[in-house]
Amino acid sequence: MIDVSEKLDTLREATAEATVQAKPETIDMVKSGSVPKGNVIEMARVAGILGAKKTPELIPFCHQVPLDWVSVDFEIGEKIVIKTQAKAIWKTGVEMEALTAASIAALTIYDMLKPIDDSLEITSVKLIEKRGGKSEWRQHLKPPLRVAVLVLSDTVSEGKKEDKSGKIIVEKLKKEPVDVVEYKILPDDFDIIKRELIRLSDEEKVDLILTSGGTGLSPRDVTVDATKTVIQREIPGISEAARIYGFQRTPYAMLSREVAGVRGKTIIINLPGSSRGVLESMDALFPWVLHAFHILRGGGHERK
Repeated sequence: MIDVSEKLDTLREATAEATVQAKPETIDMVKSGSVPKGNVIEMARVAGILGAKKTPELIPFCHQVPLDWVSVDFEIGEKIVIKTQAKAIWKTGVEMEALTAASIAALTIYDMLKPIDDSLEITSVKLIEKRGGKSEWRQHLKPPLRVAVLVLSDTVSEGKKEDKSGKIIVEKLKKEPVDVVEYKILPDDFDIIKRELIRLSDEEKVDLILTSGGTGLSPRDVTVDATKTVIQREIPGISEAARIYGFQRTPYAMLSREVAGVRGKTIIINLPGSSRGVLESMDALFPWVLHAFHILRGGGHERK
């Protein structure tokens, strides 16, 4: 199986379709409910729903997805078209569940009709649509956002320790529509941090500032305090999302004080100083947080 533990739970949806060809007289028997084995449509519906629930037992590498909804519907004309839908709020998609539901429903129809029709054929099983996950929420911003990364640590700035967290941020940002225009390592100094945040926001006009470090309870952890004096409006949901995601993996995440907010048209986000903490925060926030720039530029919240 693929490790999906770093992924965020999001609403996942998938629609699939299967088609069964049969003789006209067989189709008429299905419509009239006179098939010897019983009600074909209702039996296939139940079998399809059960098939969706049993997907990880039938297909080895599928995860055990907690399905919230499965539907199996039919269009009966010159052929029988099976349409299935699956929904779940989880870390991975439900296209296999929708496809399995369609396949099992089609096989059930085949089994119930084979004694009376030797021309039966399942002509297709295909995915119609899937939604959810990071790919749906990728932002396409033009021109790319200008981003500054600040690593705030006495030991790193003094050369006693190698920076890992800042490099993780820069590497993660390569997947996003942004340009990293500044990458600096500074000491845990309130005045220095405050001046740098103001310079980047007011003079350099960067779109996004990501800081790493200084978000804990140590007397030298002053990044959050400096940020609070700089931002004009707080965006609590950003830091809340990062903490919730981190807490699900590391209970110590509750001790992080990071904040996020806006100064002018610049968004400033504090991230933890540990490499694990910053990695988890980046996974929690991107690409979704970039939608904030559509709002700052006068856009709306419409979902694609």
